[in-house]
Amino acid sequence: MEENQDQVEGRNSVIELLKSGKDINKLFVQRGEKHGSINEIIKLANKNKIIISEIDKSKLDRMSQTHNHQGVIAIVPPYEYCDVDEILEVAKEKNEDPFILILDEIEDPHNLGSIIRTAECSGVHGIIIPKRRSATVNSTVNKTSAGAAQYMKIARVNNLNETINYLKERNIWIYGTDAKGSAYYDEQDYKGGVGIVIGSEGFGMNRLVKENCDFLIKIPMKGQINSLNASVSAGIVMYEVMKQRRK
Repeated sequence: MEENQDQVEGRNSVIELLKSGKDINKLFVQRGEKHGSINEIIKLANKNKIIISEIDKSKLDRMSQTHNHQGVIAIVPPYEYCDVDEILEVAKEKNEDPFILILDEIEDPHNLGSIIRTAECSGVHGIIIPKRRSATVNSTVNKTSAGAAQYMKIARVNNLNETINYLKERNIWIYGTDAKGSAYYDEQDYKGGVGIVIGSEGFGMNRLVKENCDFLIKIPMKGQINSLNASVSAGIVMYEVMKQRRK
């Protein structure tokens, strides 16, 4: 594939891509595959005047990056990251206090995809990731997010700490998730501007990022294993924020 192109794979992800109105260069559909949601994909593609090419399953298999293309691959321009200010603007347009997720070196694309999916469902206005030591939005992330990546504002920044300070200057409180946090996640008030920091899968938050947080929060543990998957931790806290804001 050309460097200035990416791809989105899987039926749900491609349907959400088509519905989002984002640019699609070309759509590859498995020859003879006309069952179920493939028909919806072809209908949407024709409506949007997107070129459809029917090819053999063996060629799709060779093209696939996720190894689970489900008979459809869309060729798209590279994912467009946004600026942090664009995330703040989304909150302003919705007349809501900013709700931002800050991911400190989440390197597993499956975790990133799962986090994006939950974030989109729980009202997060945008996600911030570092440019170094972080998964980027690729075909695996798109598929794991079930297409939610097409709707989520994601900013890539050079320095998380500088970005956190920028947010703090705009009256956004920063909550870091940490096993040694001083309070449980559901003991905090999240009704103002909120930034939730989720640390890496193996090492948690970077020391400087941790020191830069306004509050450190923890999730109660009862089992022998003393840590949760990053996407599960993120989901628990995101839904607590959403729950409080619905009251």
